[in-house]
Amino acid sequence: MQFDLKIKDPKSKARAGVVTTDHGTIETPIFMPVGTVATVKGVHQSELKNEINPDIILGNTYHLYLRPQTDILEQAGGLHKFMNWDRSILTDSGGYQVYSLSGRRKINEEGVKFKSHIDGSLHFFTPENVMEIQRTIGADIIMAFDECTPYPCDYGYAKQSMHMTHRWLKRCINHLEKVPTKYGYNQTLFPIVQGSTYTDLRKQSAEFIASVEAEGNAIGGLSVGEPAEEMYAMTDVVCSILPEDKPRYLMGVGTPINILENIALGVDMFDCVMPTRNARNGMLFTAHGTINIKNKKWENDFSPIDEMGITFVDTMYSKAYLRHLFAAREMLGKQIASIHNLGFYLWLVREARKHIIAGDFSEWKDKMVKQMNKRL
Repeated sequence: MQFDLKIKDPKSKARAGVVTTDHGTIETPIFMPVGTVATVKGVHQSELKNEINPDIILGNTYHLYLRPQTDILEQAGGLHKFMNWDRSILTDSGGYQVYSLSGRRKINEEGVKFKSHIDGSLHFFTPENVMEIQRTIGADIIMAFDECTPYPCDYGYAKQSMHMTHRWLKRCINHLEKVPTKYGYNQTLFPIVQGSTYTDLRKQSAEFIASVEAEGNAIGGLSVGEPAEEMYAMTDVVCSILPEDKPRYLMGVGTPINILENIALGVDMFDCVMPTRNARNGMLFTAHGTINIKNKKWENDFSPIDEMGITFVDTMYSKAYLRHLFAAREMLGKQIASIHNLGFYLWLVREARKHIIAGDFSEWKDKMVKQMNKRL
């Protein structure tokens, strides 16, 4: 993998760059649609590629390990071939999913024992076997195994967990050298900065992660319930320490406003289930604010879903029709809303890139944040 930093915004820490993997180029800042179980929920690959048009998507190690299981993925020739996606893929390490199981897992120095949410069967993740699983899944960018702490989190626990994540990282790196790639292309490991919302721990973790000199770095353990201001403060601290010539990935973030504010702090890559999850509940993101399409006010509004027309659904269907689909509980409603929201997220990061290059990102960002903070 290669990262070329192209331009920096004069009034913020925002940057525009290009990440190159064996599956193509990724213009940053970028949003990665979440394809948890080898599918971005409710969206065909043709719509994903031709309408939403992301340079990279995300797959989930925990979920793919449980089903279809790694032997099926290996027989298929890896996740790219299994789901018929020829652009870049990033896989997370499963650390966040295991954290979210809370009552169904036990963490110790060796790894994490957990019960499957599907059938209750027992499994064990270690830094070593998570590297093997991600080799088999075959993503272009893979994550080190970490522990994601909850919010709020006791300082002592956050410190202990951070140091364990650092020890696990060393084990990931050592083991990865022994496990060859499987499908004829390279994979790049990103370590993950932890430390909860404690400035001294975040600094310590960022310094340790920077010292590893990986080809890219991730920031984990945010967007777990902390106030947005704390997220921004921690992101700012970490981005000031992580090397400038490597891409920075903020995991699991966030709302359109979160994304713009974190771009301004120096983040290059994002992922979040919010555009599709909120779409399935009838919430649409637009440049002028959010729409709850289930509200009665849209019942006889025959204007397009979004006059900006980012994807085909925006002008093909009316708000009244989309509201009707939700009221009738038709699957098509959730699909339309998902395509719209993902298209909007990709439009947003690409507009951000244009304004970074033009040198007026800060002014544009402030205007957009104000607009998007409305309920329509």
